[in-house]
Amino acid sequence: MEETSSWFITLITNPFSRGLLLGLLFCLIIYVRGFLRRRELNQEIQQLRRHLHTKLEIDSAENERRKVEIDVLKQERDNLRITVQSLNQKPGRKEIRQYYIYQTALDIMFEKAPGFAPAWQITLKEADSLFEKSEKGVVPLLKRLMPTSPDKQVEEYEKISRVSLDTTLNKD
Repeated sequence: MEETSSWFITLITNPFSRGLLLGLLFCLIIYVRGFLRRRELNQEIQQLRRHLHTKLEIDSAENERRKVEIDVLKQERDNLRITVQSLNQKPGRKEIRQYYIYQTALDIMFEKAPGFAPAWQITLKEADSLFEKSEKGVVPLLKRLMPTSPDKQVEEYEKISRVSLDTTLNKD
């Protein structure tokens, strides 16, 4: 036994074996720290994957909700477009729209063309007197009997406009 213990003591007291043991101890400590760090990083990776999966599920649900909302808005837009088209096709709407277009064009012409205003006023007075003459005599009777003429359509539109204007003024 003495021999075994002396051999062990000799081995421990040898500087080479001491350095080797210290190096192996140092390697073991580094290996254990690396193992613990790797395990910690793997746990963090798993946590990040779970977080990413949850985030993607939430984003997916939000994207689906947005797609549904976009589809609803597109449908609503199409319905409104159809409603506007049907309202524009009601009797009198086209004429009113055309009237506003002409009025806007006249306003622009008054601003841009300096000689346009007097000529327009003269032409407007002539047309007004022509319509007054046609409303007083035999001409309106003939125009009422023949509704296909363009003058009749203009006259009916003017009468409708005057009646609607008079009713709105009387209400106020």
